[in-house]
Amino acid sequence: MNAPRRPAGIARIGELQGFDMIIDTRSPAEFALDHMPGAINCPALDDAQRAEIGTLYKQVSPFVARRRGAALVAINIGRHLLDRFQDEGPDWRPLIYCWRGGRRSGAFVTVFRQIGWDAHQLEGGYKSYRRSVLEALATLPGRFRFRVISGPTGSGKSRLLERLAARGAQTLDLEALAAHKGSVLGRQPGMTQPSQKLFESRLVHRLAGLDPDRPVHVEAESKRVGLITLPQSLLDALHNAPCVRLELPAPVRTEFLLRDYRYMMDDVENLIGQLARLTELRGRETVTRWSDLARAGRWTELVTDLLASHYDPLYARSQGGRFRQHADAPVLTVDRVDDAGLDTLVDQVLALDGGKRPASASPAVIAQMR
Repeated sequence: MNAPRRPAGIARIGELQGFDMIIDTRSPAEFALDHMPGAINCPALDDAQRAEIGTLYKQVSPFVARRRGAALVAINIGRHLLDRFQDEGPDWRPLIYCWRGGRRSGAFVTVFRQIGWDAHQLEGGYKSYRRSVLEALATLPGRFRFRVISGPTGSGKSRLLERLAARGAQTLDLEALAAHKGSVLGRQPGMTQPSQKLFESRLVHRLAGLDPDRPVHVEAESKRVGLITLPQSLLDALHNAPCVRLELPAPVRTEFLLRDYRYMMDDVENLIGQLARLTELRGRETVTRWSDLARAGRWTELVTDLLASHYDPLYARSQGGRFRQHADAPVLTVDRVDDAGLDTLVDQVLALDGGKRPASASPAVIAQMR
């Protein structure tokens, strides 16, 4: 028996190539929580309207809710057409999705196809996409040859990753994806961490753009980066990967941290509030000492003490226990974490990869998850 023919204008999760735009028709709150990489948000119903329709559905009747909802969706589609799509030509081909691939995205597709655009609705909507992300997370990390860059706090690991990427090496910058530096003081000014789901979407998108035949350099991370939890499949791959150890003198790391965390000195009370989170681990007396140093502006003493009393002992306990090849890893060092020092480290890391340097650093453009 022949399989039923799929209706025109329906695309499946594995058929994402060839679209000019991805349109998420869910509410702004749904979009903020997670969305397909590269998607734009054109809500069929905004947050307040969605809540209103839900209330009508429960308290009045499904019919009244649908009638009111249809009117609002029609108004919103018209506004999006006028505000965002007036310059699109007849060959424009958008992919449109909502929560389950139902009424919201279906309304857009119906109108767009009547106009003459080859609009497609994602079968299963966001839920189908989310399933594909979870499936990819379970298998993608195991495809790559990771090289883990470890080193105590202040070694410039993130800056080294940036320099490696600029030189054309493959990198996976988990802290950039998570918008957090990883430590208790890792929250970055003006930046909000993504939701767990959005982080996972970004991670899968990044992994899908990497070449499994080339090494991928990544910083040694704990299970959590701020509020984000790294997937176990990725942690397993990193814990079994070969490592590179950065071993820099404490004064060199202190000097680097004073530059890299300069913004924290502008808000002393906020810094003290973050240090207070270490009270249970390090004791009230130690945290009070750190707070007094911060209030007095004795920054070099504070950073030196933080390294000696907190970060270095934590690093010593964690790395060897988690990363199985850490003890036998090659050791790299420089006497200053500046441009010249970072370039020296890049040369040393690339030499471990056989001395081959990519000709250029051309970022991958991903049309779909592989």
